[in-house]
Parts: sequence; structure tokens; C-alpha cells
Amino acid sequence: MKAFLGSMTGRVFVTLLLGILISGALTQLMADNERQRVLEHARDQNLIERAEQLIMATEIVPAPARRAYLAVANRPGLLLEVGEPRPLAKGASEFAETLGERLGAGYQIVSASARPPACESPVRIPQLYGLLSARWRGACEYLNVRLRDGEALRLAVLPPRSAVNDDTDYRAVIALFFVSIAFLAYLVARMTTRPLKQLAVAAQELGNDINRPPLDLTGASEIRQASAAFNAMQARIRQYIFQRTQMLAAITHDLQTPLTRMRLRLEKVADAELQERLIGDLSAMQAMVREGLELARSMDTTESMQMLDLDSLLASSCDDAADANQPVTLNGRSGMAILGRPLDLRRCLGNLIDNAVKYGREAQVTVDRVNGAARIRVRDRGPGIPPNEQARVFDPFYRVETSRSRESGGTGLGLTIARNIAGQHGGSIALANHPEGGLEVTLMLPEYYPGK
Repeated sequence: MKAFLGSMTGRVFVTLLLGILISGALTQLMADNERQRVLEHARDQNLIERAEQLIMATEIVPAPARRAYLAVANRPGLLLEVGEPRPLAKGASEFAETLGERLGAGYQIVSASARPPACESPVRIPQLYGLLSARWRGACEYLNVRLRDGEALRLAVLPPRSAVNDDTDYRAVIALFFVSIAFLAYLVARMTTRPLKQLAVAAQELGNDINRPPLDLTGASEIRQASAAFNAMQARIRQYIFQRTQMLAAITHDLQTPLTRMRLRLEKVADAELQERLIGDLSAMQAMVREGLELARSMDTTESMQMLDLDSLLASSCDDAADANQPVTLNGRSGMAILGRPLDLRRCLGNLIDNAVKYGREAQVTVDRVNGAARIRVRDRGPGIPPNEQARVFDPFYRVETSRSRESGGTGLGLTIARNIAGQHGGSIALANHPEGGLEVTLMLPEYYPGK
């Protein structure tokens, strides 16, 4: 759930859901308030008509029989009785004024200062599907009525007995409303973020395969425009990598001839010590040119991806190193397949093993499986690398200024090439000095799941 809410789909979903809930709640609350106002007004009008009819009918009844008549004529909401007037209020209520206008001249309708006891226990009106309630604001008061013959009556205007329908299951209504808007919000969130996810996946795959098929130009105009820009960017990057690789290959090829001539001419140098130094410098130049080309090729992804047995690939790489008289040992098994480019991965593993042998006299390769990924550790017996230098050794042509580099030489491109290849396969490389001595390089490669 935390990962879902942290994603863009989750955030859009929560935003839509809260927005719809708040809008729906406010709309429902306004509708409930308007409905209550209409109900109160309609009931007040109905009570005014009933009070008018009751008062006029009472006046027709002979005075001695009026008490008996009212005992059977009164109905819920109105209570008219014969009696002395109650203390008067400071002003007449709207209900009293309207009733007086309807009865006309000759009748006296005055509001009393006291209120019926039923007004002190107000009826609650359910709102917002029963989650809230509002107080009944309709007429509730005592009125003093004087008939045209001078007899005094007292009229009690009472609130309704109940305004709550106990048969309504508000929980079912709320649940249905919430499920409906949650489903709608989820569909809108998925529809909104799907093109962005496709662009994100395409960008991730672009790092692994620059020759991946271009995106389909479908969907809304903004999405088609973004997809077209992404395809154009992919084409430019592919052309840039191709041109750079071709340029470096041409430079390397053109340099081979003069370097070879220089080597032949150095053979004629009479001073043996000078000859040895010059040949060493020439060999370093040739190695630098050669590894510069390898660096460029490590960023080229023209080789197609395929499913590989990692254990077989490791065994083959270690066998090749052993055939070259390098002290290499292999321990463990991953028992998993990976998706990768065979030549690039062999170059990556070869560089790690070469570095271990060159700087640490031997390479101990250990492989195991950790959290769905292969962990390949290459340990040497050398002096290690200071912690503050471990991040910089991945920079091209950077070498640690210790005996590690002075004794064995090197161009400083091996780890750079290995990291480029690991990144193209969704993996990573980390360095650490082993507690028992030597440097340990850890290569992590994700497992391949067909169809995913």
C-alpha cells in the first residue's frame, strides 16, 4: 500500500478520490440544507392553513361547546385550547403575522413569550447520509388568539414528532457511493498515468538497448508529441554512439600503422636501457588506444539481448582466465538465468578478473543468489583501495596513486568499462576492502523472468 501511494498512480487516485468525496459531501450537504428549508417552509404553510381552519371552525361552535369540540378537533402539530392569554412576547413572529393576515380583521393573533416544552427537545434532521444532523428550524411557539366575539384562545404550534426514517440503511448507501467513486477514480488514475509509465519503461529499456523499437504514436495529442520526441531522442543518441565508435575505431586503426613503424625502428636503438624504456612507453600507448576503443564499445549496445545461463557464463570466463595462466578460482552457483549480451558480459567479467590478478596476484570468484539477483564477488590479495578513492576509480583513466598502480601499470579504464556494461544490464558494481585483506568487487545482476 505504501508503494502504491508513493507512485504517481496512487497520488492521482488519492487526489481524485478525495476531490470527489469532498465535492460530493459539500453538494450533498447543500442539497440536504435546501431540502430541509423546503420541508420546513411547506410544513409551516400547512400548519398556517390548518390553524386558520381550526380557529374559524371553533368560532362557529357555540361558546359552551368549544372545549369539547377542541378536544376532538386538535391534531398533531397544532393544539388549540380555551384559556387565559399567556404573557406576550416583544414582537410577533412570522408565523403569527402570516396567520393574522389570512384570518383578516376582527381576529387578534399575538406571540407569547413562553415556548412549548416540546421545543426544548428539538427534532434532529439527518444530513449527509446520516453522518450529520441538523436541528429543526420550523415554527414552534405559543400564540394568543382572540376571536371576533372576544373569547381568548391559546394556540400551541409544535414541531413534528420525528423527521428520521429509521428504515433507511445509510451504511449501504455510503458504501455504494464510496465504492463507485473509488472505482471511477482508479480508472481515471490508471488512464492518466499509463502513458507516463510507458515512457518510463521505454527510457529504462533505452539504457539497456539503444536499438529497441520506437514507441507507437498513439493516444492523446500530448502523449503522441512526447512519444515522437522520445523516438527522435533515441535516434539521435544511437547516431551519436555509432559515430563516436566509428571515429574511435578509425583513430585506433590509423594509429596502429605509425605505432608499428615506431616499434620496428626502436628495435634498432643501440642503447638497451633506452630501448626498453621507449618500448614500454609505446606498449602503454598501444594499450591505452586499445582500451579507449573498448570503452567506446562498452557504451554501444548493438549486440542483441538473449537469455543466458549465468553459471555457464562464469565458468567459461574463469576457464579462459585459467587458460591464460591467471590464478582464478570459482565457488558457488546461482542457478539462475539473466538477460544480457554475451560478449559484453564476458568483457565485464574479464576486466574484473584481470584487475584482481593484475593488482592482487589472484582472483577468487564467488557467486550466490540474493533477493532475486545474482551476486558475483571477485576478491584479490592486494593492498586494497582507500575508502576515499573507491568512488573515483570508476572515472576513466583514473588510477590510485599507490603501489597498486605503479607496479602493474594499466590505463584506468577496466572498471569504467565494467560499470558501463553492468549498468546496461540493470546491474551495479560496488567496491569494498575485505576484512581479511584485499579488495572485493561485487557485481549484482538481476534475474531474468520470461514474459515480464
